[in-house]
Amino acid sequence: MPPEDKSFFLFGPRGTGKTTWVKSSFPSALYLDLLEAGLFNDLLANPQRLETFIPKEFTDWVILDEVQRIPELLNEVHRLIEKYGYKFILTGSSARKLRQKGQNLLAGRALTFSMHPLMVKELGGAFKLEHSLAYGQLPSVYIEKDPKAYLESYVKTYLQEEIQQEGLTRNLGAFSRFLEAASFSQGAVLSVSAIARECAVERKVVESYFSILEELLLAYRIPVFTKKAKRRMAGHPKFYFFDVGLYRTLRPMGPLDRPEEVEGVALETLFFQELTAINDCLKLGYKIFYWRTAGGFEVDFVLYGSRGLRIFEIKRTGKVSSAMLKGLKAFLKDYPSAKAYFLYGGERKMREGEIEILPFNETVKELNVLL
Repeated sequence: MPPEDKSFFLFGPRGTGKTTWVKSSFPSALYLDLLEAGLFNDLLANPQRLETFIPKEFTDWVILDEVQRIPELLNEVHRLIEKYGYKFILTGSSARKLRQKGQNLLAGRALTFSMHPLMVKELGGAFKLEHSLAYGQLPSVYIEKDPKAYLESYVKTYLQEEIQQEGLTRNLGAFSRFLEAASFSQGAVLSVSAIARECAVERKVVESYFSILEELLLAYRIPVFTKKAKRRMAGHPKFYFFDVGLYRTLRPMGPLDRPEEVEGVALETLFFQELTAINDCLKLGYKIFYWRTAGGFEVDFVLYGSRGLRIFEIKRTGKVSSAMLKGLKAFLKDYPSAKAYFLYGGERKMREGEIEILPFNETVKELNVLL
């Protein structure tokens, strides 16, 4: 729940419902949308004009939607908080962009929250695993008649509005090719050089493209877990788009592609976005890693924090073999205090040694219990 009397930031990718939520939760607030061309031009030319849009002796909330479009506004927001005690809700799709512009996020005078795709628990009875694996969990894909068309429009909107209008890259064609190439790295150890060769652009350009995705909260790179490592470890991060639907929309399917491979990555992605949202919303404080040794042992997700060490392996399969547990067992040998979970497509709960084997479909609904 947001604070009652303190300004706050609300960050998250477009489509996660930031605007809908603030409008419904704060119906009497003054709403200023920086996607509105006239308002944007006025405040871009002179951020101090912000004060003129707020009625005198105003005591309710002031919502500044898409505040990252004019980072200089934060100085004026800071001044108005200090002078009049105004309460601001500042939404945006890029906290990093604000920091890169030299803004200090109001020096502690505002809290920070994040909006994610819908969590399984929020969907409740509306949650359908196959639907989520195909289209993800952005709010609109559960209400649109044609979720596939919505997601295709979503990708196009980002290319046109976020990338082009903000001048983040001059070559939209190369960026479009990059997005498709990056989709093949979903849930995999990332090789920036390989993607650069595939897209026929320089490595430093591809690196900047990945930074753009992270700035817009569209993707994550998670590092390898190396705390007190007893083995030689992989050096590159793993890559994930933030939502299954975005991944499935960008990932082309050719005649040589095996559907089960894509489905497996989709299941892993759904788990990752659920994990990220719960960790953030419940303020659990975990840092999320993966684990991969030079010898080939791997664990999909490692959670490390004050609550302990938890590891997860995710498989689409309905049957479990000993070979699938090798990574978890190797990790437990090096870190015996860890709690280990294997989530799979079957229906039975089982245990092998210290590893709990759990049905994905049911476990993801109560994932917070394991964390």
